[in-house]
Amino acid sequence: MPRGPFVLSAEIDWSNVADRHRHPFDLPALEALGELDLRSPVTFFVGGNGSGKSTLIEAIAAHQGLNPEGGSDQMNFSTVDRSVSDLHEHLRVARGPRPSTRYFLRAESFFNVATAVDDYGATDSYGDISLHELSHGESFLALVHHRFTPGGWYCLDEPEAALSVRGLLELLVLVHEHVQTGSQFVIATHSPILMAYPGATIYEFSDVGVERVAWGDVDTVGITRSFLDAPNRFLQQLGIT
Repeated sequence: MPRGPFVLSAEIDWSNVADRHRHPFDLPALEALGELDLRSPVTFFVGGNGSGKSTLIEAIAAHQGLNPEGGSDQMNFSTVDRSVSDLHEHLRVARGPRPSTRYFLRAESFFNVATAVDDYGATDSYGDISLHELSHGESFLALVHHRFTPGGWYCLDEPEAALSVRGLLELLVLVHEHVQTGSQFVIATHSPILMAYPGATIYEFSDVGVERVAWGDVDTVGITRSFLDAPNRFLQQLGIT
């Protein structure tokens, strides 16, 4: 069984970018991007909406031969209502050994992945049930439970959009179980719960670039802590009384 790290680092090959002023290369976090060390068993991309974290994780997944909309490297479906950037064509990615499997799981296009599973007649690898017969959160966790295997490389894009707080805790347990069997994860998230995974590398995307930070220094963690410590005061500051 292979053991990670399977993806060691990623960076933009700027010598191969003709126009640095077009999207997504003009995003502040990406235009200053250096080499990202991805050797940790779990790496998180965090930051605000539009910061570039999902764009980069999509590009890394596509560079590894995965469908930008999600799924395994055997899923080649596409929908007409979603555009994909060409960032993956301009990445340099250092690789380790080949993983047993690769999978890109994103909450926003999970419906399309579930449909592809049905169309391919592959439900036997997903718990012998159509993912459409489960709730969004149940189907998301069922996929991780049944489809992820030891020694795999997995990209997750904002899984918290599909999950309750209890679901996030269950996902943390599943991630830990797979890390113990040699798997590697790269996860884009807003969830302080997920990014608290012990020993994880956290990269925060912002208008000043991409910075490696500790969990307690993540902006989302600080805001969430402030709200939970004094919700009434926080709401008053927002003009909500």
